[in-house]
Amino acid sequence: MKPFFLRAGLYLSLLFLGVNCGTIKDKLFKHKQQSSNIVLQKPEISDFEEVYIPQLKSERKIFFKDSETETRWVDSIYNKMSLEEKVGQLFMVAAYSNRDTVHTNSIEKLIRNQKIGGVIFFQGGPLRQANLTNRYQSKSKIPMFIGIDAEWGLSMRLDSTYRYPWNMTLGAIKDLKLIEKVGELMGKESKRMGVHFNFAPVLDINTNPKNPIIGNRSFGENKVNVTEKAIALMNGVQKQGVFSTGKHFPGHGDTATDSHLGLPMVTSSREHLDVVELYPYKRMFDQGLVSVMVGHLDVPSLEFRQNFPSSISYNVVTNLLQKELEFDGLIFTDALNMKGISKYRKPGELELDALLAGNDILLFPENVPLAVATISKAYQDNVLSEERLSVSVKKILKYKYKAGLNKYKPIIVSNLMNDINPPENDALQYQLYENAITVLKNEAEILPIKDLVNNKIAYVKLGDDDNSAFVSTLKKYTEVTEVTAPTIDSLNVKLKEFTTVIVGYHKLDKPWKNNDFTATELIWLQEIARSNKVILDVFAKPYTLATLINFNEIEGLIVSYQNNPIAQKVSAEIIFGALDAKGKLPVSINDNFKVNDGLSTEKLNRLGFTAPENVGMSSEKLNKIDGLAQKAIEEKMTPGVQVLVARKGKVIYQKAFGTYAYDSEQKVTNETIFDVASVSKIVGTLPNVMQQYDQQKVTLETTLGVMLPIFATSDKRDIRFKELLSHYAGLVSWVPFYKATLDAKEKPLAKYYKRIPDAQFSRKVADSLYIRNDYHDTIMKIIIDSKLSVKKEYKYSDFTFIILGNYLEKITGKTLDVLASEQFFKPIGATNTFYNPLQKIDKNRIAPTEIDSYFRHQKIQGYVHDMAAAIEGGVAGHAGVFSNAMDIAKIMQMYLQKGNYGNQHYFSAKTFDDFNTCYFCSEGNRRGLGFDKPQLSGDSPTCGCVSKSSFGHTGFTGIMTWADPVTEIVYVFISNRTYPTNPLNTLSKEHIREDIQKVISEAIIN
Repeated sequence: MKPFFLRAGLYLSLLFLGVNCGTIKDKLFKHKQQSSNIVLQKPEISDFEEVYIPQLKSERKIFFKDSETETRWVDSIYNKMSLEEKVGQLFMVAAYSNRDTVHTNSIEKLIRNQKIGGVIFFQGGPLRQANLTNRYQSKSKIPMFIGIDAEWGLSMRLDSTYRYPWNMTLGAIKDLKLIEKVGELMGKESKRMGVHFNFAPVLDINTNPKNPIIGNRSFGENKVNVTEKAIALMNGVQKQGVFSTGKHFPGHGDTATDSHLGLPMVTSSREHLDVVELYPYKRMFDQGLVSVMVGHLDVPSLEFRQNFPSSISYNVVTNLLQKELEFDGLIFTDALNMKGISKYRKPGELELDALLAGNDILLFPENVPLAVATISKAYQDNVLSEERLSVSVKKILKYKYKAGLNKYKPIIVSNLMNDINPPENDALQYQLYENAITVLKNEAEILPIKDLVNNKIAYVKLGDDDNSAFVSTLKKYTEVTEVTAPTIDSLNVKLKEFTTVIVGYHKLDKPWKNNDFTATELIWLQEIARSNKVILDVFAKPYTLATLINFNEIEGLIVSYQNNPIAQKVSAEIIFGALDAKGKLPVSINDNFKVNDGLSTEKLNRLGFTAPENVGMSSEKLNKIDGLAQKAIEEKMTPGVQVLVARKGKVIYQKAFGTYAYDSEQKVTNETIFDVASVSKIVGTLPNVMQQYDQQKVTLETTLGVMLPIFATSDKRDIRFKELLSHYAGLVSWVPFYKATLDAKEKPLAKYYKRIPDAQFSRKVADSLYIRNDYHDTIMKIIIDSKLSVKKEYKYSDFTFIILGNYLEKITGKTLDVLASEQFFKPIGATNTFYNPLQKIDKNRIAPTEIDSYFRHQKIQGYVHDMAAAIEGGVAGHAGVFSNAMDIAKIMQMYLQKGNYGNQHYFSAKTFDDFNTCYFCSEGNRRGLGFDKPQLSGDSPTCGCVSKSSFGHTGFTGIMTWADPVTEIVYVFISNRTYPTNPLNTLSKEHIREDIQKVISEAIIN
């Protein structure tokens, strides 16, 4: 058994390297293997971190095992190669897919004349690169290695590809399985692109916050965290048959110079290198890392020659990397055109020195013909031995065999773009940011924001990049006002009316861009924080915080790491509690925050956002909804549509289609407000009725005469509560109350209406049209006197909810619009839900509902479409609510969670279950209490593909909302199908809403 050492900084090897060992406190120790266990005599080390004890080389993990067939193939190829072909294998040249034919021809010339062994692709596009790869490979006698720098995926170099988070962002994640998944997807996309080497992961430990070139490319400043993340990423990549390359050996993290521009110096002692910088390499070698890239670094503790780059140092590449650390994989130089090396050696001489130092592949040489000639002459002059040349060339051929290049096949370019951009990319991206985003301060539990009623929230933007996804997501939770001003003083004046200020700092999402606050921004932030309760959310690298001196006046502090739409959405979710914070800081921020700082926050059961695959749904299948919505618009079933799908508490599909009118240019958006017609029953009236039931103010057997004394002497007095809500009371379906208020020409009678309001005529029916306030009493009398069916059978009636609206107003002493807003809309965050919306929002935000030619004789936009609700002044138990898909989904999710939303109880689970029960199904009545339920037979109101426990409602203006406790799905479809007129209701006849519901059902994966 040969001796093995605790530290890479071995006393004997350092003597060999010519390094002064007098200050080294490491002690040599030996190990013995007994019954497969390594027994260590632990050294006495007091002032250094304990270092990783490498495994025996024979015990290292091997991803790509050797075989006799492989050896025979390598020997067969090698023995047939000329010197020129052998030397050519050492070169991997730079190629671009965004350059002209001159460049392409120059690469082909190198393949043809210099027999190069590979290319490393830089900027371009996927299809162009794939086609060039096929073209170049067809010109090469021995298939070439294809490499690429894809540290955060192919997007590091290629357009139209997926960008995974920087390593610094991944460094904040504790779940290593997620990091391995990143590697897996990176490996899949590389393999699909015919790429054999991904020059990643970066193993540099970024202990210098001002490092100009590593920074975000590092997993952080803690060696264990860096190593664990790197191993996980490597495992994911290499399991796909793609080779990972650890870089930049021996460690580029503690540097202050960009090696592209000069030669960075690493001033650390050998002891420090051994304990810190070399730590990840030792562990990665044991875990099966295939290749290493040697950086252009000046490391005096390893190489005594001044300004002597590590990439051409025999001490570093051979003595340390290969002999001492026993690495026998492929060794790449960093790019040889970089100033960190090229200013110290001339082309040709540089490549020869790099080869003699022990490197196998010479990356990005500037003059290949000269380098080939120089190396060939060195071979002929016996400066370069056959043995040395064969080691590298045979190693290259061996890995070409492992890459499958012994049976090379061209890249199939059909469907390439879809294959490298699968839906699971977004699914993983959500998971990554959900686990990375880090809360560093949470004074007085400002996070998450719980009270949506008493909190008045402002948003202030700092930085110079896009913030749209962040702001739009914040506004999906509650009312958030964007506040701007030309000066900080005027800004603070505006902010006085707000209780909480969210400051978003948004910087361009580029890894090397300076993300620091400007001097002006620092002053503004300081003044905002001094005068307000502030949540600061930084969409930039954590080092950005280093410029802040005082955090005392910032109550909430979030690091979101990068400024992209998914990071912005997830961060907003954390602010409002749809997610809990999990991230841990991967670096220190001065003395303010340390590595691994990160607070947990409370998770509230509010709707969040994610990709369909994260909740067991298929993005591809859900996209079929688009076609059905477009069909409805193109065939003039409705001018505009909103569709939302949520599952397991996450919105996974939310889109808007069409325009306000067929001849309008104003597009429907997710923020457009629609008249939701009869869905008003279950979003405005029913939850308040459920609260009365929950408080035992009514029971299933309570009679209408007891609920409302005005019915006590009528034939309706004995209608029971459950009969009333099940549409099983024998009430008339509806009465056109409005007709009695019109003359023979269908014009408003002066007896009932005025054009200008006064104390007796204040209920607004439409523009310049006010009805007398007491007409409500007339409506109630008509209902009391209406004919009651003797036979008990299902008959849908608007009277049910008109009565219930009246009941709620009597028992609470509040109008229904005020009651619904106070009890549900505001606390639940349904800030886009109103009765009479024109009193609160701009008319242009509201989709028009109808051209009324029979009653109000005007365009109906912002006034309730239902005539009975209109003559009630826009507030009625059966209609009158305006909303959008997001707000309807919140209320449906509250029902799905059995009366709880945002961790606030609105009514008990038992109450919900009682209302979601079909009491008269055996009599052919499918209804629950207020809720519609799936059909007992026939083809409406659902697709027939939902569970019997599902519930929802439809509305005359073209709305449908449905929730299913079994699949945990909420579905909302909103339209203005009645505009300008649609008496045939083709939307219903064509079953568009049901067909969409069927698509949703078919999209369930698990």
